[in-house]
Amino acid sequence: MEDKLLIWKFKRGGREALRRIYDKYHGQLLKLAIVLTGNLDAAEDIVQEVFTHFAQSANRFGMSGSLKSYLITSTLNGVRNQRRNNRRRQGQNLENAEHIPSMARRPDQWAVLSERLERLSCAMACLPYEQREVITLRMEAKMTFRQIAGVQETSVSTVNARYRYGIEKLRSLLNSEVKK
Repeated sequence: MEDKLLIWKFKRGGREALRRIYDKYHGQLLKLAIVLTGNLDAAEDIVQEVFTHFAQSANRFGMSGSLKSYLITSTLNGVRNQRRNNRRRQGQNLENAEHIPSMARRPDQWAVLSERLERLSCAMACLPYEQREVITLRMEAKMTFRQIAGVQETSVSTVNARYRYGIEKLRSLLNSEVKK
């Protein structure tokens, strides 16, 4: 209900409404983009672009579903566009590149990330993108499999399979690290 009121105020030029929407969803969208890209700078750029486009769309914005789903879908599209653009620029297949987790971290990130989170981040980076996206949407965005299927434009059974295979792969990767 709050989102509908915020949208109504936003469409009528309410700057405070836009600020509230930003404050409410920025952290969640940034976390989603970081997990999917593995790069804080790229994630920040994607989320900034989502909110920039959203802010510019006030007079023509129309939403039939939830604001949260709209912003998550916009962020996912930003991540997908970035991946597509990177493939074109690099001229190589990113399927192999995404299995190499980035170890470049800023000092403030090291202070925030625990050892377990670092291992999980590396393991997530080893997953195929579609599995990583499903797991992230399920765990971080708290979306149902039906909602994820709608966002990914695929069947619920495909989403279930991606989730199951992704979780199995994570368990395998994380268990093999523990045994080392």
